[in-house]
Amino acid sequence: MNTPALPRILTIAGTDPTGGAGVQADIKSIQAAGGFSYSVVTSLVAQNTTGVQEIFTPPIDFLRAQLRSITDDVAIDAIKIGMLGTTEIIEVMREFLTTHARDCKVVLDPVMVASSSDRLLTREAEEALRELASLADVITPNLPELAVLAGVDPAENFDAAIAQAQGLAHKLGTTVIVKGGHLSGPRADNAVVTADSVHHVPVTRVETKNTHGTGCSFSSALATRLGAGFDTPAATEWASRWLHEAIAHADALAVGHGRGPVDHDHVGRRMQRAADCNPEHFLLIDAGPTPPLAQPAGPHTQALWDASAPYLTAIMELPFIRTLGDGTLDHADFMFYLEQDAYYLTKYARSLRALGGAWASDADAAIADEQEMQRTWLADLGRETLPSQVTRAYTDFLLASTLGESAAIGQAAVLPCYWLYYEVGARLAERNHDAHPYRDWLATYAGDGFYEAVRGAIERCEATLAANPDALDAAVRACAVASRYELDFFDQADRAWVVRDA
Repeated sequence: MNTPALPRILTIAGTDPTGGAGVQADIKSIQAAGGFSYSVVTSLVAQNTTGVQEIFTPPIDFLRAQLRSITDDVAIDAIKIGMLGTTEIIEVMREFLTTHARDCKVVLDPVMVASSSDRLLTREAEEALRELASLADVITPNLPELAVLAGVDPAENFDAAIAQAQGLAHKLGTTVIVKGGHLSGPRADNAVVTADSVHHVPVTRVETKNTHGTGCSFSSALATRLGAGFDTPAATEWASRWLHEAIAHADALAVGHGRGPVDHDHVGRRMQRAADCNPEHFLLIDAGPTPPLAQPAGPHTQALWDASAPYLTAIMELPFIRTLGDGTLDHADFMFYLEQDAYYLTKYARSLRALGGAWASDADAAIADEQEMQRTWLADLGRETLPSQVTRAYTDFLLASTLGESAAIGQAAVLPCYWLYYEVGARLAERNHDAHPYRDWLATYAGDGFYEAVRGAIERCEATLAANPDALDAAVRACAVASRYELDFFDQADRAWVVRDA
């Protein structure tokens, strides 16, 4: 039999007519995480962003019929279980798992406590759900639910929650995901907890009220990654990062008057835009200009800056740049960027040497300083750096411009790497401090030495274009193309994680 193109994921849960939670959110999350979704409905819930209005539970025989329809026909790689509601439904789930889930991953999101802190299950049902949890590979309770399962008061800090989870993991023989979203403060970290290990997953908090359905969404994405063959830490890291982006863009959905849903498809739409190959779209940018800190040397470099300025605006808004500045950038993203930059600089140096004169001197001086900083970070890499599609396209463009075009066009093509890097570094410099994890990078591109190199590059471009005014239009276009590549270069690490190790 052929290997399936996608992991096949079954969600068993209630409904949400407004699409933010329940099986509707599960299906969106499964698809976003790269799976094909099946669904079995336990309860029909009349709810919206303001709350639950009514619940109808179909006859138990109909639940069994739905499950039979699944098992009689299709294969399952992972199961996500959400709202169950009654002892009778939980017992059917226990029978189903013991009979049909031996060869697939099971994630249980134990829906037990409402956002109002009201208990949703009877004591008998809570005990039945606790027993069901022992059949799951992973459980994803929120902190109040973790406390109920562990038989203790809710944890007031992350360390206490991990301690509760370790005790529960030991008792149930399963893995517990601790989710820090219910705590306060700038962090909303998660952790993969077993009886004898803790894997920490750092997550920054997003300030928004629109978090409806995050528990459903996270557990479904997690189940999908597990069904695809990823281990629990890797699956949790992916699901955490995907959900963080979905929450970060929740407000823009403008759905409902209460606690709105998250944007399940934001990552997908972002990746779709990045894959756009229509040539007429390449230089289109929806951003206003940003005034430069390093000033043009005359009207010709003013024209070059006008071509670059919208791209600086877009670069400063990138998640990569924002998190680089505040120090929360994922280390793997930074290392991906540095690897690509190390490859890029070898080709960039060749481009500068092709221009000769002071440009060649910069290749031997300023770039050497950058490469030394990179070698410190990449010393233990132990593998050859291969260029990404973005890096290869950018460096091929630079080499073609400096080796095959006039000096005016070649200089305009290499200028954004000077100018935009300085503008970014100078704007981030005020966030640098001794304990900043990326302080060396921030110091390199905001330093006086780099500024002098930028100043010299701008002045040389101005002089060359003043002597060759007919080349200005082509030079402006070359500068715009290079600026677009700079935007893509900074953004590519935030694309790479989506499919890394996929």
